[in-house]
Amino acid sequence: MKHVVQNERGMALAIAIVALVIVGALIAGALFSGTQEQRVAENVRRVQASFGVAEEGVYDIIRTWDSTTAGVRNQQTYAALYPYPAAAPSKDSVRMVRKTAKSKTGSYSGSLFKLNDELYLLDVSAQDTMSLAGRIRGGGAGQRLGLLARIRPVSIDTRAAVTSGGDNVVVGSASIDGNDHPPTGWAGCPPLDSAKAGIRTQSSGTVSTSGHPSINGNPPVLKDPTLADSSFTHYGDVTYADLAASANITLPAQNFSSSIGPVTVGTACDYSVQTNWGSPTTPTGPCGSYFPIVRITGDGAVINGQEGQGVLLVDGGLSVQGGFQFFGIVIVKGSLKTSGGGGTPAHFWGTVMVQDTAQFTDTTNNLSGAANLLYSKCAIIKALNKTGVGSMMRSRGWVQLY
Repeated sequence: MKHVVQNERGMALAIAIVALVIVGALIAGALFSGTQEQRVAENVRRVQASFGVAEEGVYDIIRTWDSTTAGVRNQQTYAALYPYPAAAPSKDSVRMVRKTAKSKTGSYSGSLFKLNDELYLLDVSAQDTMSLAGRIRGGGAGQRLGLLARIRPVSIDTRAAVTSGGDNVVVGSASIDGNDHPPTGWAGCPPLDSAKAGIRTQSSGTVSTSGHPSINGNPPVLKDPTLADSSFTHYGDVTYADLAASANITLPAQNFSSSIGPVTVGTACDYSVQTNWGSPTTPTGPCGSYFPIVRITGDGAVINGQEGQGVLLVDGGLSVQGGFQFFGIVIVKGSLKTSGGGGTPAHFWGTVMVQDTAQFTDTTNNLSGAANLLYSKCAIIKALNKTGVGSMMRSRGWVQLY
């Protein structure tokens, strides 16, 4: 008969050791898993913090689009860029210096690329604070964000070559034409617009002629009952005061003689000269892409200069003489008088709006001499795009870059 040993002493120790090993392994696994979860969560948190800093960076560029850096408005710096990609020495981008986020959770830097006059690409890279401090192995967390920004131009009602809010418009031997005239030598102009009115007035306004004037358009004279004072001071959600506050150049009313004209330093446009309003007749020159917002305060301004472009705001009356030409949008609170012109193709390319407010004694617009006032869709769009501010696309405007 086979005997079974009944003595099991020592088994408890073996079982206890196995149990300790298993429990220890479970605890070690739990600790390892917990540590990994903590590291993953921390990495995700820092990645999200970096993403938030990158978002702050692109929106900060949009927010400060109209601000001034080193004495020059950002928007005129951006507008002066060439479409990407541009061959050297032409600049197609602006590099943004590294900046600490307002939240103090990191910092960002990047570049702004100009795609065309209406569209820009913002490329911003950001890192969180711990990554920047060098306390994270493997380079730390960072995010790169791309955002398309479009120009939001001012919504100005441009239905005529000349829009008058006063009661009287006297046309001498001038030429006023509501047909679309693209400026000579300008590239990137849109297709010709349909014919606008030559002169647009209120229902009570009168247009009288003397000499041998030429008034063309569809119709030549438009009596518009909807035309009111607000048409000259409110442009969508932007007012005349808003435009005046964002002016690149502000000058008191005076006789400017022939001082208005482009100024360069070497091969660069000199933005610091207050009488430099761009060079529309040489669009490929250093000041060809410079379209400032110019404001003239006071009454009685006289211009007998060379040329300018952009948006011209005149708080009082304006008298234009000689061969001066302006390309873009002109808004005059007082009255407008023109004379001269001679061999100059036009005094104004774009559109002219004259409010003729009652605070000025002279509310008669006298357009005489050999002055030409021509409607130009191209000059209007260029002026609006070059002076507008950046804004987000309505949808699908951003992408995560790698």
